[in-house]
Amino acid sequence: MVLLTAAVVTYLATPLVRRLALVVGAITAVRDRDVHTVPIPRLGGVAMLVGFAAAVLLGSQLPYLGQLFDTSPQLYGVLVAAAIITLLGAVDDVRELDWMTKLAGQVIAGGVMAFFGVQLLSLPIGGVTVLPEPVMVTLTILVVVVSTNAVNVIDGLDGLAAGVVLISASAFFGWSYLVSTNFDPPNVFSMATFISAALIGVCAGFLPHNFHPARLFMGDAGALLLGLLLAAATISMTGSVDPNSSLASASAAAAILLPLAIPVAIMALPFLDILLAVFRRTRAGQLPWKPDRGHLHHRLLDIGHSHRRAVVLLYLWSALVAIGAVSFAYLPAWASVVGILFLLVVAILLTRRPWGAGSDPRPAVSSHGPTL
Repeated sequence: MVLLTAAVVTYLATPLVRRLALVVGAITAVRDRDVHTVPIPRLGGVAMLVGFAAAVLLGSQLPYLGQLFDTSPQLYGVLVAAAIITLLGAVDDVRELDWMTKLAGQVIAGGVMAFFGVQLLSLPIGGVTVLPEPVMVTLTILVVVVSTNAVNVIDGLDGLAAGVVLISASAFFGWSYLVSTNFDPPNVFSMATFISAALIGVCAGFLPHNFHPARLFMGDAGALLLGLLLAAATISMTGSVDPNSSLASASAAAAILLPLAIPVAIMALPFLDILLAVFRRTRAGQLPWKPDRGHLHHRLLDIGHSHRRAVVLLYLWSALVAIGAVSFAYLPAWASVVGILFLLVVAILLTRRPWGAGSDPRPAVSSHGPTL
């Protein structure tokens, strides 16, 4: 119900936000490094925030999920932080902000979450490692900053960021739901499962408006919001399980590695893209944050894939890593390895051979224009 509420409200709010974007002048112009060919309004993150807020409101009234709100203000803290980061992105969508202002806003949003108790409590390293609270708060804010910028970087084609985050949130939902059943007493109504479900709904509700050809871009308001919610789900679950305990059918080795591997795996594609961008620009003697046209989605287009095909291929690679990592918690290790290797071969073949390239007659449109 949380997922459906977030999806329906986001879907219905998006056309209204598109009109708002046209009124306030939040329009993505066409630049040399962009893929889109016509100006497109952006501000979709506002509709996503409305969808997430509706999910939070609903959750607070449900009999079992409501217990999350009765015992702790953490979910309200996530909502406040989401509003701050969305406002920051919306201002940037209307009138571009400098990088220092955006970084400061991301730090403030991460700090607000930590203030409400949404912070790393321990790290699954050598069992359970607890560091001094100032260190854990700093790491919490760092996770928020990295996650928001990673989603912002990958937001370069219609539907790409929303789809990748939907896949990542789905994989993390599967992991957090399984972990929650191992709580004592078992309780699948955890904050991580709630945020993941709402995040899936938000992305599902926005994608029909954003898939190629997009009628509205999510803009920085949406990219930063999705990154923050992914970070909130990850932070709330990391440290909640002893990595030395076995989970479901996972092997002992997998149980030790999964608490570390899954938060990284669900964001593997954006992280890889941003690392390659920093390396590429540094090697060329440019500033690491200087925009260019060398991202993964640009390369897929350059080798002949159509816009939609490039997006679907990146969905496939994202699912391969994220769902592949989570599969170790549900399946025997050998079955997960065989499945991952099979999908890896399929993904490589499809990526290297742009079958039917050029069959998409509609012009390519970038997901939100400003790509770092």
